[in-house]
Parts: sequence; C-alpha cells; structure tokens
Amino acid sequence: MSSPTQFHAIHSVLQLYFDGLYHSDTTRLAQVFHPDALYVTAAGDKPIVWRMDEYFPVVDARPAPAASSLPRTDRVLSIELIGPVTAHARLQCSIPPRDFIDLLTLIHVDGRWQVISKVFHYDVRD
Repeated sequence: MSSPTQFHAIHSVLQLYFDGLYHSDTTRLAQVFHPDALYVTAAGDKPIVWRMDEYFPVVDARPAPAASSLPRTDRVLSIELIGPVTAHARLQCSIPPRDFIDLLTLIHVDGRWQVISKVFHYDVRD
C-alpha cells in the first residue's frame, strides 16, 4: 500500500473516531478500536488505564455533544507512518468542558487500520 493510500485510510479511521466521540456512538468507535486497545490518561486525580469494555460504557452513558449541537473542534494535527503496519496520530477535540489532545497508535491488521492505544491529556475550560 502506498503512503498516500495509507494516509487516506488512516484519515478515514480518524474521522470515524471523531464522529463516534461527537455522537457518543460506541458502534462507530468499535469499528475504530482494536478489541485489545488501551485507553490511558494521567490527567485528573489518578492514572486511568482501561480496556474497551471499560471505556465504551462511559461513552454510552455521557450526553452526546451532537445532541446539544455543540460546535466541533476536532482536527488531525499530525499522522506519522512508523512503518508499513504502524502509525501514530495526534488529534485535538473537545467534549465540553474538556479540551483534549489525543495520541493514537494505529496498527494495520485484518486488512484495516485500527487504534491499539489512546493516550490523552485534557484541560478543563472555565
């Protein structure tokens, strides 16, 4: 697969990721995350390290930003191909009152790009 094709495929996964977050839609997110993916942050009171079966219920329980027609701030800051089957993406998005920087590691398995880890930081807006 050529680099432009890889970048396009990765960008499509990232757009699905953004849509899943904006709509609090774990059906979309399940298409993005590898089943063994990790969700990790040290922001907040203590570090969090979750698997998808711990993370998805949190997404399902929160109000979707789309339901309140909140503006989208999501954007891809960078995509770096590490090799033919590994990539890293740095993203920005918001789920008020938090602004996030997400670092996603992707792997190409089973014929598609999937997020294997999400490590993120957030700041709380006033």
